[in-house]
Amino acid sequence: MVISTTEADSREILNSTFASRYVRAAIPRFKMPDNSMPKEAAYQVINDELMLDGNPRLNLASFVTTWMEPECDKLVMASINKNYVDMDEYPVTTELQNRCVNMIAHLFNAPVADDKTAVGVGTVGSSEAIMLAGLAFKRKWQQKRKEQGKPYDKPNIVTGANVQVCWEKFARYFEVELKEVKLEEGYYVLNPVKAVELVDENTICVAAILGSTLTGEFEDVKLLHDLLTKKNEETGWDTPIHVDAASGGFIAPFLYPDLEWDFRLPLVKSINVSGHKYGLVYAGVGWVVWRTKDDLPDELVFHINYLGSDQPTFTLNFSKGSSQIIAQYYQFIRLGFEGYKNIMENCMGNARALREGLEKTGRFEILSKDVGVPLVAFSLKDSSKHTVFEISEGLRKFGWIVPAYTMPANAENLAVLRVVVREDFSHSLVERLISHIEEVLKEIDSLPSRVSTKTAHVIPMVNETQGDKPLKKSVRETQEEVTRHWKRFVKGRRAGAC
Repeated sequence: MVISTTEADSREILNSTFASRYVRAAIPRFKMPDNSMPKEAAYQVINDELMLDGNPRLNLASFVTTWMEPECDKLVMASINKNYVDMDEYPVTTELQNRCVNMIAHLFNAPVADDKTAVGVGTVGSSEAIMLAGLAFKRKWQQKRKEQGKPYDKPNIVTGANVQVCWEKFARYFEVELKEVKLEEGYYVLNPVKAVELVDENTICVAAILGSTLTGEFEDVKLLHDLLTKKNEETGWDTPIHVDAASGGFIAPFLYPDLEWDFRLPLVKSINVSGHKYGLVYAGVGWVVWRTKDDLPDELVFHINYLGSDQPTFTLNFSKGSSQIIAQYYQFIRLGFEGYKNIMENCMGNARALREGLEKTGRFEILSKDVGVPLVAFSLKDSSKHTVFEISEGLRKFGWIVPAYTMPANAENLAVLRVVVREDFSHSLVERLISHIEEVLKEIDSLPSRVSTKTAHVIPMVNETQGDKPLKKSVRETQEEVTRHWKRFVKGRRAGAC
């Protein structure tokens, strides 16, 4: 009889990451390791850490696209090694960007003939797009002031207090005074009347938002335009308008085609839009389009002979990937007007379903409007015992990421939750979220009030006195006190991503 034996292959053991030393040794965090590790081990240890990230599909805080078709994923991966700025080496990629710019310009009703090229550029996101548009306005204003022999050292820009933080960055980085129209209770967008009142001879432009990150509401660009036109006629100024359509630029043309907010209004000189939001592309692409070539000063466009040909460029960076631009073109020709319209209608329908489900609980006040970005912003009707921050925290255990935040100045006593309805947030997920919100409400109702215990050390809520008489705070004062306390747990910056 032949007896056979087998020996364990030591290489097989070594090739198993979880049988190796790499899973029992700490991975360097601040200094590059001295030695290499197998590619399988490097992948495993990084992938294991990334498991602790939230699920992008359940991240309802973000406007940014989290799903694309597999065919587009293939195009993205196939072009991930292309540097966009190498225009001479990748001429087709450059041509695809130009096609996208023209499609967007026509979508926004730019006065461009079918056989002419629109003026615009792809950017990393709307933040860069806004910086470029702002620079164009500043330079145009400075040129005119120099020609008139007037001072040009104190430019300002008028916005609402609800603008995304990139506007503050532009003002600070490029030395432009930011004149903000404060919000009002029950009115959380730019007030056109007050905005025009702030305009003076040093105003380089007024910025209107088509889709506030706070409530999704469209600002009244048409009214702003009419009021500003009248003021320009009275003063002799020519103050223009920029529309920040980061969120709403790929919604309004499909759902509200008769809404006048774009280049149909003569004072609108430039518009930015985020391809990675409702343009339905993964993070990393934005667009800015100008009304005409005259609205972009030539001196801001650089001509670089870098790799054998003239390369005109107007960006804040140089090297960047081509994948997102190619993905944007894919979405445009794959979906067409009909496809985008169907997707946006679905998003709005699911937003309405979520709104109705929240209203049925009887616990929430809806702040978002019917016309705007498909999102639902809502606050507790009574936050004297529990807050929206507790609801946000409770939803985390189900995997949902739902932001809770306080509103900007003049409305900071209001704390809200916000759910962004994206393409991949289906009706069944809406129903699941509503059921989980109801579970969280039942859970916190069964718990002692965290408000009373946490705020007691700040300011006594009942036992204040004036002379010999005790002062009892009203429900509103109590809620405001609660909100001020919870603001300690959130950073005082605006919500939303560009």
